Amino acid sequence: MPQYADLEGKVAVITGAGRPAGLGEAMAKRLAEEGCKVVITDIGSSGGEHTPDSAIGSTDEMKQIVDDIKQAGGEASSFVCNVLNAEEVKAAVDFTVEKYGKLDIWVNNAGIGYLMKPILEMEVSEWDSVLGVNLRGTFLGIKYAAEQLVKQGNGGKIINIGSQASKSAFAHASAYTTSKHGMNGLTRVAAQELGPHKINVNQICPNHVTTGLGAWQNAHFSEVTGKGYEKYMQEMRDRIPLGRPGLQEDIAKACAFLCSEQAVYITGECMNVSGGEEYH
Repeated sequence: MPQYADLEGKVAVITGAGRPAGLGEAMAKRLAEEGCKVVITDIGSSGGEHTPDSAIGSTDEMKQIVDDIKQAGGEASSFVCNVLNAEEVKAAVDFTVEKYGKLDIWVNNAGIGYLMKPILEMEVSEWDSVLGVNLRGTFLGIKYAAEQLVKQGNGGKIINIGSQASKSAFAHASAYTTSKHGMNGLTRVAAQELGPHKINVNQICPNHVTTGLGAWQNAHFSEVTGKGYEKYMQEMRDRIPLGRPGLQEDIAKACAFLCSEQAVYITGECMNVSGGEEYH
C-alpha cells in the first residue's frame, strides 16, 4: 500500500536491479507500488570472468521483473547498462528521459559482493573489478544523474547502496570493505556539491540480507571460518539486537522513505539499516 503520496508520478532508475530476490528488485517494486515509473538496469549478460552469469541480472530476468511490476499495476521498463561504461550510464539517463520525460530518482545499487578472498590470495584484477563496479559505477551514476537533475532544475534524490562494510571491516573482504568505505566519502561530497541544486544524496547501509548473493556469502563464510552453516547463522542472529538478518523489504522501505519528501532535509547520511547490529 502506498505511503508517500509525493512519489506518485516520479521517475526512478535502479542499477543492478535485474537479479531475482535482490535488493534492486525489492526497491524497484516498492517504488513502483508508491507510484513511481521505474527503469530497471543491469548488465544483461556476462561481461567476463569476474561477472559470471550467476552474479548478474540477465535480460530475461530484467524483463520478468518489469512484467511483475506491470502485472501489479505499476509502470516499468528495462535497459541494459554496464555501470563501468560512462557512455552506457549516460545512455540509461537519456533512455529514461526519452521514455518518461524526466528523471527524479537514481539508485546506485549495482555492486560486486562475491569476490571475497584474503589479501594474500586476491588477484589484482579481482580488486580492480570490485572497486570499479562499486565505486566507479557509483560515481558515474551520481555524475550523469546529477547532470540531468541540475538541467531540469527541480531537485531530486540520489541513493547509494552501501553496506555494514561501509562502517566496519571484515576479514576476507578487503576490496569490498574498501569500496563501501569509499562510498561514504563519495556520498558526503556529492551531498555537499549537489545540495545547492536541491538534490539529496544519501546512502543505505544494510547488514546481511540473504539475497541470492547473500546465500552465497552465507555458504562461503561458513566454510572459510570453519564454523559450519548453522553455527555461523546462529552467531549472526545472536549479535543482532532485533534477532534476525535483514530482509529485502527492510532496505526497500528505507529507500522509499529517503526518496520521499519526508526526507527532504536529510542529505549526506550513511544510514544503518541493520537491526541494531551497526551503531557508528
